Amino acid sequence: MLHRFVATLRDKKGVSAAEYAILAVGVVIVVGAAISSFGGALTNAFSNVGTQMSSTQASLQSSTSTR
Repeated sequence: MLHRFVATLRDKKGVSAAEYAILAVGVVIVVGAAISSFGGALTNAFSNVGTQMSSTQASLQSSTSTR
């Protein structure tokens, strides 16, 4: 029984679930840090894009209604 357990630990064929979990935690930490660092700038950027799209849409609607 112990021999089989040791053989399983030495088997390097595939990635175990624990290694995937460690990788997932690392990704979550990196994404969380990026969001907290760039959150305000991203909010402002998307707000500006939304405002520009709304004004462009309004401008297009007014130019097509006058034809």
